[in-house]
Amino acid sequence: MFGVRGRSAHLAWYRTDEAVAEVAFLHGFSDSAQCWEPLIGAMPGVRALAIDARGHGESGLPEGPLGYPELRDDAALVLSSQPREGGVVVVGHSMGAMSAAYLAAARPDLVRAVVLEDPPTGEPPADQQDEPVSEPRWLADLRALDLPSRIARGRSEDPSWPDDELEPWAVSKAQVNPHLFDRPFQNSSPLTDLLAATTCPVLLIHGDTERGSLISTQYAERCARAAAGEFQAVHIPNTGHSVRRDNRPQYLTALTTFLDRHR
Repeated sequence: MFGVRGRSAHLAWYRTDEAVAEVAFLHGFSDSAQCWEPLIGAMPGVRALAIDARGHGESGLPEGPLGYPELRDDAALVLSSQPREGGVVVVGHSMGAMSAAYLAAARPDLVRAVVLEDPPTGEPPADQQDEPVSEPRWLADLRALDLPSRIARGRSEDPSWPDDELEPWAVSKAQVNPHLFDRPFQNSSPLTDLLAATTCPVLLIHGDTERGSLISTQYAERCARAAAGEFQAVHIPNTGHSVRRDNRPQYLTALTTFLDRHR
């Protein structure tokens, strides 16, 4: 699927072909750029770029602080190294969606539109301090398994996911740099504040909170009121945090409709 592989500083990135990308993909925590291949493969003709976040996939983990400003700047570094006139559409999931929101707010020269798949709201308790984040038990348990067992675990826990999602998901878990959890992760800005500083078109895709979605319908309405530019929220019922994996057909419909307008 990815025909071109490259590096910019500590970051590994992948393109579908030699042409400058028109859509850039930022993955979620513990995933990798390869996790986007099943979706990109379902969108023939889309010139895509996907980036391994620092500490994920084949990217390195520089010394220093860890937070969304760093993830934003990493994405900007890659996009600046292969610019497209007018910018690209940036599609992000979870951590990658918040990184995309930071990028769209700060670098309108690089982003012509943004798609946010179930980002965190960025609204921690007021008394929460920056502190090292422990490796989640579920991730530690997965990393202790061999690849076939991780795939089997994924199939058991998410039987509705397409089969082609399972292997890249399982491979990515073993690629997470354990030193990520030695660093304090800085609190993020509220998503609504970022949207208030974003003038490009925004598509927010979310599922049901009772199934694990971070964004509720009520919060999506708050986002719509906060957004400075064109904003659309799409709720896909009976999906959780990984909306595209839980219902690829409906996700693809929402995404490709948006891309046809803005890429």
